[in-house]
Amino acid sequence: MTSAEAPGPYRVMTVCTGNICRSPMAEVVLRDRFEAAGLGGRVVVDSTGISDEEQGHPVDRRARDVLTEHGYVVDGTHRARQVRAGDLAARDLVLAMTSQHARALRRLDAAAPVRMYRSFDPAAPQVAPGDPEHALDIADPWYGGRREFEDCLEEVEAAADGIVAYVRAHLDD
Repeated sequence: MTSAEAPGPYRVMTVCTGNICRSPMAEVVLRDRFEAAGLGGRVVVDSTGISDEEQGHPVDRRARDVLTEHGYVVDGTHRARQVRAGDLAARDLVLAMTSQHARALRRLDAAAPVRMYRSFDPAAPQVAPGDPEHALDIADPWYGGRREFEDCLEEVEAAADGIVAYVRAHLDD
């Protein structure tokens, strides 16, 4: 296969409200896990928010601190941005942090490959197709303290290996 025939990278996007807490935390964790799985060169991960309220802001200081203290590299280049329909069309997997985010994404592009992030956590509640997805919500740590950011990271990490396995299976197809 020539480089012109080689498929592009598998593209994953995480989405929360403002793109400064949950989705960038998930982005950092997933990049780390894909790299550890030997897929770093084949998978691209980014993040957005459904709102433009934090446009241009870096990762929240509390999120950055918790990630760093758990051994993740936060390079300081992240700037929050709002998701656009074109973003969804260009992704292979779009991971919503809450059912509200998933609904907003599906309104933007009904054909987008939207999944709830926690649906990949084997210990998360099982939600049947058509059932309300809110049981899989990752709570917004913004209004809390350190414990809420730690809880958010735990939920993000719990689903990360399932996401890596899912993407690996799609890359092997």
